[in-house]
Amino acid sequence: MAQRGVQLERETFSCAICLDLLKVPVTIPCGHSYCMDCIKHHWDGELIHSCPQCRQSFTPRPVLLKSTMLAALVEELKKTGLQAAPADHCYAGAGDVACDVCTGRKLRACKSCLVCLVSYCDQHLQPHYDVAQLKKHKLVEPSKKLQENICSRHDEVKKLFCRTDQQSICSLCSVDEHKGHDTVSAAAERTERQRELEGSRLNIQQRIQDGEKEVKLLQQEVKAVNGSADKAVEDSEKTFSELIRLVQKRSSDVKQQLRSQQEREVSGVRELQEKLEQEISELKRRDAELELLSHTEDHNQFLLSYPSSLPAPPLSGATHSSSANIRPLSYFEDVTAALSAVRDKLQDVLREEWTHVSPTEVDVLLPIAAEPASRAGFLTYSQEVTLDPNTANTHLLLSEGSRKATLMRQQQSYSSHPDRFTDCPQVLSREGLTGRCYWEVEWRGGRVDVAVAYKNISRAGIESLFGFNDKSWSLDCDQNSFTFRYNSIKTLVSGPPSSRVGVYLDHRAGVLSFYSIVSETMTLLHRVQTTFTQPLHAGVLLYDTAEFCKLK
Repeated sequence: MAQRGVQLERETFSCAICLDLLKVPVTIPCGHSYCMDCIKHHWDGELIHSCPQCRQSFTPRPVLLKSTMLAALVEELKKTGLQAAPADHCYAGAGDVACDVCTGRKLRACKSCLVCLVSYCDQHLQPHYDVAQLKKHKLVEPSKKLQENICSRHDEVKKLFCRTDQQSICSLCSVDEHKGHDTVSAAAERTERQRELEGSRLNIQQRIQDGEKEVKLLQQEVKAVNGSADKAVEDSEKTFSELIRLVQKRSSDVKQQLRSQQEREVSGVRELQEKLEQEISELKRRDAELELLSHTEDHNQFLLSYPSSLPAPPLSGATHSSSANIRPLSYFEDVTAALSAVRDKLQDVLREEWTHVSPTEVDVLLPIAAEPASRAGFLTYSQEVTLDPNTANTHLLLSEGSRKATLMRQQQSYSSHPDRFTDCPQVLSREGLTGRCYWEVEWRGGRVDVAVAYKNISRAGIESLFGFNDKSWSLDCDQNSFTFRYNSIKTLVSGPPSSRVGVYLDHRAGVLSFYSIVSETMTLLHRVQTTFTQPLHAGVLLYDTAEFCKLK
């Protein structure tokens, strides 16, 4: 109540034109007071001189005299520190909605009325809180778009909505250019669209919840993958450490055995060597004696000294030919050959069994859902596929909402784009495919390649062909046979000939399956089990026409 009293005093001693305390106050015949300069400037150039507040006109122009009493009261108010004008921050700025009632410098609006189509400051809004009829008006946050609610043609409030033309109209429009149209009140249309909006929000919120659940599952999957990989790395390190220790132990044992055998062999050879050297010394000694005897000139002396038996008895040791009894050195070569054979066998085992322990093949993901058992089951995962004209080779014509591609002799007038295939008559889908998806391709002509590929597949040269690189998987279809191709490796596929091929993708599980479709019968042609590292795009390489079928 005290605040309202202060507000009343401010209104009483404020100029309604400049909204400041009265300066040289004057009172005009109707009783309202203004600053002398403000009312003079307001009346200057006007033919009819009227009060800015009550609109009462005066003829002739009133003579303005200073109101001594008001001037004294204003001076007294200044001494008490009371200010009539609001603070500067209450005035409307460039980005604010201004009060439509204020004259002079306008205050910032605090509410807009959808019935009056006027914006009000706190001061001028007060009647909407006090007057019973005004209390029924709809007040909203200040809006600069109130005039959009006024019909520019009839200058009436737009209270109706034309569903035929999807626009707001006034009552006169409904009997004029919108006559006979489906029209309802704006409130009724708002209610209907509000219901649709709530439905859309519920749908979005449900999708958010589903997405958050999926994110949690993926987070759990990441945790499971990381945990499984960490354990596998730890186990593999232990296993290889054990293998290394085993090999090192075997190496030490073989080395010890070889050195022991080496010592035995060398010892035997050296023993024989020493024996032979002794016998050689003895032979040399006897040879010297015989040589000396041969030079004796006295015949009797020669005969007396001549040995009783010749030749000399054989030496106690082995002769040179006895060296053949030494164990041959090929013993060690046999060990080397045996170790080489062991190495080769180990390499063969690792090469043959490595695919079972290679990290790229270890199944560390969450359990894989089984593929649907019927075509109806596949259709629950149907994916609408549209072709990306920015990837289409210039000899391909896209139609049927970019679902159909036709090979043309003449080049099409496509703009230059880095994603376009320049050498092969093929095209990719706009959509990046993840999760579980199913689509079907119907074709005619001599041949078509139904494929999936990463977005970063090459766009030129032989490596851009589907199936001739490690970024695409392709099923080549002709009238009588099928061939699967990946990274230039062909795999012949058997199955019933068909002009329609179904493709099932479970991206997370790394499953890609191709089916031949005859009527409602599906026959599995080929299944791939791998790990996809990027979203996939459906694609076709064609020699006549291919169309991605509408399945929904």
